Amino acid sequence: MFSKLVLPSTIAMIVSASVSANEPLQKVSFIEETLVIGHESRAQQMSSSAEVISEADLERFNARDINKIILDAPGVYAAAEEGWGLRPNIGIRGSGASRSSKIMVLEDGIMASPAPYSNPDAYYFPTASRMVGVEVLKGAPILEYGPSTVGGVLNLVSVQIPEEGSEGGVTAELGSFGTQRGLVNYGFNSENIGFVIEGQRFQSDGFHRVDRSDNEGGFEKNDFTAKLTLRSDAASELQQSLNIKYQYADESSDMSYFGISDADFGADSDRRYGISDLDNMDNDRHSAVVNYTLAFDNGLQLSATAYRNEYNRDWFKLDKINGVGGSSLFDEINFGGANSALYQGWVDGTTDVDNIEIKHNNRSYVSEGVQLQLSYDFSLVGMDHSLRAGIRDHDDSMDRFQPVETYRQVNGQLEFVSSTHGAVTGSNNRYETGEGRAFWLADEIQLTQDLNVTLVARHEEMDVSRKTYSDNDRQNPPAQTSNSASELLLGASVAYQLDDHWMLLGGIQEGMTPLSGGSTPPDAPEKAVNYELGSRYVSEGFSAAVIGFYSDYSNTVQYCSNAYPCDNGDTQGAYSLGESVVKGVEFSADATHELGAFVVPVHIAYTFTDAEITEGPGGLASVVGDEWAYVAPHQFSATVGLESGGGMWGTYLRASYASASCTETGCNRTGEAFKQTDSIASIDWANHYAINDELDVYLNVENVLSDASIVSRSPYGARGNMPR
Repeated sequence: MFSKLVLPSTIAMIVSASVSANEPLQKVSFIEETLVIGHESRAQQMSSSAEVISEADLERFNARDINKIILDAPGVYAAAEEGWGLRPNIGIRGSGASRSSKIMVLEDGIMASPAPYSNPDAYYFPTASRMVGVEVLKGAPILEYGPSTVGGVLNLVSVQIPEEGSEGGVTAELGSFGTQRGLVNYGFNSENIGFVIEGQRFQSDGFHRVDRSDNEGGFEKNDFTAKLTLRSDAASELQQSLNIKYQYADESSDMSYFGISDADFGADSDRRYGISDLDNMDNDRHSAVVNYTLAFDNGLQLSATAYRNEYNRDWFKLDKINGVGGSSLFDEINFGGANSALYQGWVDGTTDVDNIEIKHNNRSYVSEGVQLQLSYDFSLVGMDHSLRAGIRDHDDSMDRFQPVETYRQVNGQLEFVSSTHGAVTGSNNRYETGEGRAFWLADEIQLTQDLNVTLVARHEEMDVSRKTYSDNDRQNPPAQTSNSASELLLGASVAYQLDDHWMLLGGIQEGMTPLSGGSTPPDAPEKAVNYELGSRYVSEGFSAAVIGFYSDYSNTVQYCSNAYPCDNGDTQGAYSLGESVVKGVEFSADATHELGAFVVPVHIAYTFTDAEITEGPGGLASVVGDEWAYVAPHQFSATVGLESGGGMWGTYLRASYASASCTETGCNRTGEAFKQTDSIASIDWANHYAINDELDVYLNVENVLSDASIVSRSPYGARGNMPR
């Protein structure tokens, strides 16, 4: 059961060891309740687009960065931010990448976002290096997993209880930039009880060079996971199980919102300005899930799940220099404005400046709920049905209190001046809530031996509110806003098996993203109708799929934040871009070829996407034909390996490419080079060797060619990928 996942370094040496009792165990089995799809073979049979990245797939590159992992899944986009994947920005089928706010990010089937209704921006993301599987689901079936249903579902599967007996493992990694990772887990399973515990420490000195400082933008990250299951005897007519999970995570990272100018990036892509030297993210998260399942011998199963997540974070980061925010500062420098020399002197440390505001972006989140689900497999009129119905009552909140500290820069050094004077007010002192009540019904019907139809309906009611305070003690009456919405969403998908190898599939599905905490009438949820049509081919040693998709947005909504301001300049609330269309094609293929005593595995993933405004709101910034931000028109990934027949050793090369994309909506119209990323090409190389049945060693090299590209301009300034 041990995990062999990668450290966050570009060049890494890894040693993994496992111990087991009783007979050697099979691969860890996934618990049904934690999965969205299941085994890879299940994904190949579904009537919608589905990808399973298995534990074996993850082990090839010992992946630790979710941005690298999802290269294997077509139709998924990522905007990197700090080079480590700590806070990824992921979208699915053009749904928008900012803080992964428009996709459903799950861990073991439970929502992972700190506040999916009131504040969907995911400043917390499960640590990818402790995962044993990743699932990506699109199309009609995503209506079972709300509230965000315009794009898709990304489910991360954590360490599992062994199938039987006991098993444990130790992973120790060292790599470039002072990177270290240690992971230990142990589990046991018998007829009536099973458990697993896992701990991970993941740290690095970082790869940035901060002016006039020994700070390199490093981090320290800890994770602890415990799972317990109690179940009835296997011979019992009534099968019962109680499943409990607890997960803890904390992080301290010297990460900044500030990137650098394009000219400085060209001179040194790993540079960071000394004026951001004090920036630090500090966070912790507690999560608990309790599930009770009751299974009858007639195919009926009832499941009740209660969950609670608490997330606290304080991102102490540079906010303004002499009243100038990051976006304005970098626009002035990059475009050579009248103040560009002054601003460049500030960030270089050659010009003194008195009023440097560094803000405590201090927020606490609570997300909790209860979910009931019924599953029933039965036959009716010669047709097999797999019926699933569920109901969820959910509440979440975000409490922010963000005082500011003032510094001055003298001879390139930061000196403390004062903390916030007077009251912390406005957007820095507010409380937001979100409530969601959802019901869903899905029926997967085997109409004939070759024809499968899935029908899905979801009804979602949501209420959001915001209180903005004018005093630190919150004794004065706050300014209040609220909004509510009720949506019924329908979907259907069809799969037809042409013969033993070929399948046709297609579907239509309504989707939405919920209201944000600061929305007010007449703000409405983002709405889209999604279509897909494609084909799969499966044979021994080879499989492939090509699927076209088309999403018609009747209301395209941006969530506004400091990291990702809306196109109208707002940094809070939401902004409507009008109507949009996202269309594209996904292709994936897997092959395994025997070459004498060797095995050659091959995996290819390609996505073409065109996402643009088709009818903009009159008189506002976006116009017809404006391309969406952070949606690369072309994405490609190809992996080829060479393995010994017995699996003792393996070597793998992965080449990936993403074309340039806008960083603000409509850069194709304005033609501004400073409003788009570079095209990005990278090669990774991974090797492993099994010394014996219980000890493996690894050597990985990321970004072999040491390509330096601008992968993002958010939050502020140019940001590059990790060097070799």
